[in-house]
Amino acid sequence: MELDWVYPFFPNLALMWLAIVLAVVWSLVWKGIALWHAGRNAHLGWFITLFIVNTLGILEIIYIFAFRRVVPRPQKVSQLKPLVPRKRR
Repeated sequence: MELDWVYPFFPNLALMWLAIVLAVVWSLVWKGIALWHAGRNAHLGWFITLFIVNTLGILEIIYIFAFRRVVPRPQKVSQLKPLVPRKRR
């Protein structure tokens, strides 16, 4: 198989394989996070799209930061109002 077109971009084949492995790991991390959020939020359309389409993490990052629902965080104990006992009659 002719690889002459690769040499201007990656003069060393080890560098090419490193780039491929890094791209795959990058994509899998973002895809896993996005699929988890889409499944948890019951976004079936997004889940199917993110599962099928491979965009090297770009679509996944867009979903995570623009379209997922943000769950409100519970308040800290220090911010809660103290319970006041009722007076007995």
